[in-house]
Amino acid sequence: VPLRRVPRPTVPYLEKAEIDALLATPERRRRQGQRDYALLLFLYNTGARADEAAQTTRGSLDLGQPASVRIAGKGRKTRLCPLWDHTASVLRHLLGHRLDGPADARVFVNVRAQPLTRFGVYALVRRTTATAAKQVPSLLEKRVSPHTVRHTTAVHLLRAGVDINTIRAWLGHVSLETTNRYA
Repeated sequence: VPLRRVPRPTVPYLEKAEIDALLATPERRRRQGQRDYALLLFLYNTGARADEAAQTTRGSLDLGQPASVRIAGKGRKTRLCPLWDHTASVLRHLLGHRLDGPADARVFVNVRAQPLTRFGVYALVRRTTATAAKQVPSLLEKRVSPHTVRHTTAVHLLRAGVDINTIRAWLGHVSLETTNRYA
């Protein structure tokens, strides 16, 4: 007996003003605020999953011209994702003296210099959203997670006229059908 086809819910994503509010929230004069901003910008730039961002090492970053990051995704697949000049600059500043450290050192660490986990990434996004919602109340109506930021990346790339196959490669989707949900 074939399964009944039910309509898929729309993909949750943030509008430009909402993602801008999220990025404006971290207190960048403090070290933790710099890390929070860098992580949010990295998530938005790359469309990385929470675990992919948490697992990013210094050796996977190429902060030269053009800047890029090698992301280890699901199923042991890796993909090369371009980084905006601003993202590369923020990451260079965040890493500071750690830029010359071991290649397997994690980029995003907590206040105790321990690697951030995917749960830490999720908590950071939720905490930042709660603060940003004071400025942009529409965020209160949405369940914002790192995956929402991933969807936001895809939708904004699509709106900017980027080819669907490029978005598929950017997000690391195997099937074009998965990426077509954004169209």
